[in-house]
Amino acid sequence: MGADKTYCCEMMTAQIAHHCEQHADVFACPDALIVYTPQFDKYGIIIHDGGSASITIHYCPWCGTTLPDSKRDRWFDELAALGFDDPVMQPIPEAFMSDAWYQDNPSSDAAHRVA
Repeated sequence: MGADKTYCCEMMTAQIAHHCEQHADVFACPDALIVYTPQFDKYGIIIHDGGSASITIHYCPWCGTTLPDSKRDRWFDELAALGFDDPVMQPIPEAFMSDAWYQDNPSSDAAHRVA
């Protein structure tokens, strides 16, 4: 999470900033409800089943604000265009490990939206 990132409401901000002194992993903390992945600009509700799964959400559960479309597909597309065919296993440019890759190179997500 970037220090200058703002969220739609106080509850969303509190959930994303949540830090538990008993659980180092957000997925292990029963009080953590939301996970935000800056790399993909993706919000999700944590599935507390012992793993690290979440369900992508498109609206804030507290204020109803429309959340940005996930940039996950665009992330893979842009890395493929750079010659990375397995970016999960390959060393990728540092910018792609955070939100820097789309903050530094904003472009239309229209081609990457699911109809």
